[in-house]
Amino acid sequence: MIRVLKAGTTEAEKKEADRQVRQSVEAILEDISARGDAAVRDLSARFDKWEPASFRLRPDEIASLMNGLPDQVITDIKFAQAQIRRFAEAQKGALVDIEIETLPGIRLGHKNIPVASVGCYVPGGRYPMVASAHMSVLTAKVAGVRRVAACTPPLNGVPPAATVAAMSLAGADEIYLLGGIQAVAAMGLGTETIAPVDMLVGPGNAFVAEAKRQLFGRVGIDLLAGPTETLIIADDTADAEMCATDLLGQAEHGPTSPSILLTTSAKIAGEIQAEIDRQLAILPTGDIAGAAWRDHGQVILCDTDEELLSEADRIASEHVQVLTKEPRWFLERMTNYGALFLGKETNVAYGDKVIGTNHTLPTKRAARYTGGLWVGKFLKTVTYQQVSPEATAMIGEYCSRLCAIENFAGHKEQADLRVRRYGGKNAV
Repeated sequence: MIRVLKAGTTEAEKKEADRQVRQSVEAILEDISARGDAAVRDLSARFDKWEPASFRLRPDEIASLMNGLPDQVITDIKFAQAQIRRFAEAQKGALVDIEIETLPGIRLGHKNIPVASVGCYVPGGRYPMVASAHMSVLTAKVAGVRRVAACTPPLNGVPPAATVAAMSLAGADEIYLLGGIQAVAAMGLGTETIAPVDMLVGPGNAFVAEAKRQLFGRVGIDLLAGPTETLIIADDTADAEMCATDLLGQAEHGPTSPSILLTTSAKIAGEIQAEIDRQLAILPTGDIAGAAWRDHGQVILCDTDEELLSEADRIASEHVQVLTKEPRWFLERMTNYGALFLGKETNVAYGDKVIGTNHTLPTKRAARYTGGLWVGKFLKTVTYQQVSPEATAMIGEYCSRLCAIENFAGHKEQADLRVRRYGGKNAV
């Protein structure tokens, strides 16, 4: 039996919040579309109190910011980027161009062509998301994207030096100190000073995600990333301290971040709230994590591993940590998740910051139909065909008859023309 011991917010409450965000974003996008740089500047001044002569950082400004950082910070950024680059290069190596002869004289193939230009949004605010620069800018460059523009907001009126360093080391061609909807819109729509991109990627708050959604179609996007989600799958080999630590470690992302404990251990289910209360009292980000757990945290108690599996696939969480005796049992059977973290020795923070997999992942149950950001998202797999004279005479007859079934006279004539020209005695 599956028992929900603690529930989060209702679907009706979530829909109302989404409606308000949608209306705000729509008005801002219309303003930027109409007024360009002037609107972007007004919005930056309003939301970030930031209106420099130019939002784009010059090379000497970037170098100065990087030179002001401790050597250890640069070393750690380079270490993280080496891990992410290595995995992205391995992923790209698995994507090969193909060409086959399906019938004598008929050659079909596909090529993987990088998107020409990409805009990467790197969130700031309370948490300057240095790692998001690796995940977006670096991965795009590994894919072969020629032009990568990257935006991040100022931090209390000051450029976030570590984030700028990460963007530069990852290979960004243009770096802008610009945040929120105005950053995403400037890259997606273009302004007098910022050329539009072909694709927008990167996480952000609800307003950034909604701006990407409304711009989709004019530009491509990676995915619609909502609040960070985490799901802990635990059996009686786990303990309440580790479960609480890993739940709160992701709940601190924001007050709307869902954290779910899914367990077959009645002991852990009974102890989890007291352990969370203990940790919240000493966690520096306890105000945010506590609000997220209070409003969006869940505890679900199951009887069997099979129930854990069915609930986990139903929830389709962004991050799934498997703290069980046989974690690979879930790897072999689970189908709906953004990323799996197997065993007590790993955790979501590794994936978020350094281990090499990408941290931009599907939320809001999108894991049912998509994976996260990876090198393949920046590649267009396009097909081509080439047919010999003999083959076009043969396949043209099939095509002609199939077009006739569908009443496509113009299509049929395309096929008939080739049969007449190259078919000899079989000419239509």
